[in-house]
Amino acid sequence: MFIIHGSSRENGNTEQLTNLMTKDMNKTEVHLRHKNIMAINDQRHEPSGFQTIDDDYEEIIKEMLVHDTIIFSTPLYWYGMSGYMKNFIDRWSQSLRNKDLHFSEKIKNKKMYVVIVGGDQPKIKALPLILQFKHIFEFVGATFEGYIIGEGSSPGAILEDHLAIQQAELLNSTLKNK
Repeated sequence: MFIIHGSSRENGNTEQLTNLMTKDMNKTEVHLRHKNIMAINDQRHEPSGFQTIDDDYEEIIKEMLVHDTIIFSTPLYWYGMSGYMKNFIDRWSQSLRNKDLHFSEKIKNKKMYVVIVGGDQPKIKALPLILQFKHIFEFVGATFEGYIIGEGSSPGAILEDHLAIQQAELLNSTLKNK
């Protein structure tokens, strides 16, 4: 299992909920806030294609591609995914054209999950972001296995969202039994 944490805050609500979902499981985690991932420079239509960028992106994507289950963990920032997560996913355009990476073949049939926590009616207002992730996963041929949307805006507030905690525990049990 591979977890991509998109929060800018150490041990924030989204990480806490993700940690409950993956408790006592074998996992590899990446905190994007600790990585240098440059924004994409769209060179899809350039004759020479995308140029190599000296940052941490390729190392992360190679590690991600060896796992069958991937969890995208992001706070709801201005009703979308965090900037860290957006930069990471935007760079998939580059990976799709990197013949050495074999991204298209390796990403297919991966099992994808999403964890989102926000403070302004997230169970309703995060639904467009869930749909965005669904479209992203469909585009690359991965399967969208499930999601949790939690509510919490101050540190630790996610622990008061009993429904989200219950969903995390249920997914934990489901993932352990696969």
